[in-house]
Amino acid sequence: MAAGDRKTFSKQLVALLAGATLLGYSGSIPAVFAQENSTLQKLQPKIDPEAKMMLSANELVYNRDQQIVSAVGGVQINYAGYKMVAQRVEYNQKTGRMMAVGNIELISPDGNRMYSDKLDVTDDFAEGFVNALRIETTDNTRIAAESGERVNDNLMILNKGVYTACLPCAERPERPPFWQVKAERVIQNGEKHTIRLEKARFELLGHPIAFLPWIEVPDQTVKRKSGFLFPSFSTSENLGFGVTVPYYYVFSPSMDLTVSGTGYTNQGFLLDAEFRQRFENGTHTLRVAGINQMHPESFTEGTSDHEADDRGMIGSKAEFKINPRWAFGWDVMVQSDNNFSRTYELKGFNETTHVNQVYLTGLGKRNYFDIRSFYFDVQDSDPHSEEEKQQAIVYPVIDYHAVAPQPLAGGELSLDVNFTNISRTHDSFFDNPAGDDRFSLKGQTSRLTGELEWKRTFVTPQGVLITPLLAARGDALALNVDDPNSISGTSVYNGDFENGDGATRGMITAGLEARYPILMTTANSTHVLEPIAQIYARPDESLAGALPNEDAQSFVFDATSLFERDKFSGYDRIEGGTRANIGFQYTGTFDNGYKLHGIFGQSYHLAGQNSFATDDLVNAGANSGLETDRSDYVGLGGIETPQGLSLAASYRLDEKDLSFRRGDLTAGFQTDTFQSQLLYTHISSQPDYGSAEDGDEIQTKATVKFRDYWSVFGGIAWDLNNDVVSRKTLGLSYEDECTIFTIAYTSKRDTSDESASDWSIGARLTFRTLGDVNVGYSDDIEKNIYNN
Repeated sequence: MAAGDRKTFSKQLVALLAGATLLGYSGSIPAVFAQENSTLQKLQPKIDPEAKMMLSANELVYNRDQQIVSAVGGVQINYAGYKMVAQRVEYNQKTGRMMAVGNIELISPDGNRMYSDKLDVTDDFAEGFVNALRIETTDNTRIAAESGERVNDNLMILNKGVYTACLPCAERPERPPFWQVKAERVIQNGEKHTIRLEKARFELLGHPIAFLPWIEVPDQTVKRKSGFLFPSFSTSENLGFGVTVPYYYVFSPSMDLTVSGTGYTNQGFLLDAEFRQRFENGTHTLRVAGINQMHPESFTEGTSDHEADDRGMIGSKAEFKINPRWAFGWDVMVQSDNNFSRTYELKGFNETTHVNQVYLTGLGKRNYFDIRSFYFDVQDSDPHSEEEKQQAIVYPVIDYHAVAPQPLAGGELSLDVNFTNISRTHDSFFDNPAGDDRFSLKGQTSRLTGELEWKRTFVTPQGVLITPLLAARGDALALNVDDPNSISGTSVYNGDFENGDGATRGMITAGLEARYPILMTTANSTHVLEPIAQIYARPDESLAGALPNEDAQSFVFDATSLFERDKFSGYDRIEGGTRANIGFQYTGTFDNGYKLHGIFGQSYHLAGQNSFATDDLVNAGANSGLETDRSDYVGLGGIETPQGLSLAASYRLDEKDLSFRRGDLTAGFQTDTFQSQLLYTHISSQPDYGSAEDGDEIQTKATVKFRDYWSVFGGIAWDLNNDVVSRKTLGLSYEDECTIFTIAYTSKRDTSDESASDWSIGARLTFRTLGDVNVGYSDDIEKNIYNN
């Protein structure tokens, strides 16, 4: 090639590469309908003028008579991030056109690939033409066309195009993909960064199922685009059939809005808007929804759904990183009645209890700080919201934990501080026929708790780990609550409740723990058996049961809490008296893939007052297995096999007759084509805690993959004592690299009429890069589907 032609040849090569890669396309959000074209603006490729071209070919030929420069045979070109291979590349100096011919593969800097048999562009690359075009993008989106032409620098027109996000069948590549869109014209707009499919025909398994005037989706350079999203559909017992049409609007790269309108045949029109904004240090979401119900009488009489006409909510969620250690945020909701968001399945706000909170947290290398306030929004059918009114309002609760940076006497010194300030506007009273009543008291309670703990571990020459421990704790309380014996004329509370304006208490603990891990090995296995013994000496719990108990109610004694120094779940109760915990834990692994683990032990009350046997406003400790001097036996164990079978059990056995008091058994099995899980739960009657009957429930769920991409799933929850199936689910699912389809039936026994319906049928169809089609697909269905 003549030296004087190299600059011109490079320029045309850039034209060829840049023009061709404008064909590259990848959709990344749900489809939107077309918008009118605006005035086109020129979009020149940005190529470094100092970029070097690497050209490799079997032969370079210059025809002086025709003024054609040709690279022939195994042509490879690398220029400014573009890579191309072809059988032949020609540049015609007379016509100013450059042409690549034969098995062309072009890779752009962003990784998109284009295949063609013939490609040519003009001298200034404002116009170009491509024959037999096929494009593959980095996310496996594919587009093919009989021919293509680029005009006005930023507009590419493909004739008789086919678009799909499905991979071709490896065994039968001539077979149509699972879905594809055929269009008379495919137009890529370089200014608007969109792909428009005109006179589009949507095909499923090679058969047309829908015809659309046009579909418009973003190209690979766009993550978000304003427009209508796919509609969704729903059906339920009291709302009727619903159609939701969402519109997505982008304000800026950091701000967008989704407005959805849903028409229900039975209840009317629901308007729902969600505004999202991202900042440099966090995000904020604002949600507003409302409806004027046409037929509230469809709901059960005497429920909040039945009594409300105009219903609505406002919700806000935010999270901000102040700096790498500190975070601030909130999650709050206000609604017209106590069940609106749950009835209309407003995702993110439809929990049975929505926890409103504001928080500030800090995390350091050896300490953390957390302050937050709570309000519990109980969503049920009670028009008087009695259960919600009985919930405590927390403002605030503060937790601080720190570990001294330097050892003290060779051990670790830690500090825990908790401040809790709560109020309750209504008394919560449970009339227990079998014993003391249970109370959560109206009024305000404030408590400040501080605790220091020191511990150090010594290792003896024989391998025994000995850990002495010292702890000191103090509490100061301010009380302004009702007397439990004044709540009701028939209420019974035998405890010594302290109704003064204030109270203080303290606790000092001296403890010693000994562990002796024993390692045993064989030719094909390893076993670790670790006997554990603990003793904690303490005075009696002061004011035991005489103070409100808000955060130590959910007390369960099992193997996971056996070796805890204080087994109460919160700060409102303190474990007192001298207690010993004795047991062992075991871990075994085998070369053939089997694994075993287990814990077993018992706790002994040695001296002083047993805190778990004292009267308490909420009967914490009653029937727990710790109220006697010798506790119930607790344990857990499990096995995992290389065949995919796993078994795990947790149990509590009566210390006198070894009867089964509490526990669960979980069995699971998993292979490439089958997954299942069975959970059995048993809780014996707890009359002193208000539970007069045993509780036994079986939950099971399974998924069977019966063909490539196809599976069937189902599950049930069965209350054995009442012989009631409380929940059941059955569904069918298909999933490959470009399509997800799920249809499911779920029903639940709702004895309190808290939800809009007891059963639902939902389906979801997702086409990758195009969007979702939902028919009655809700959070409840999602929760009941067995996730692979």
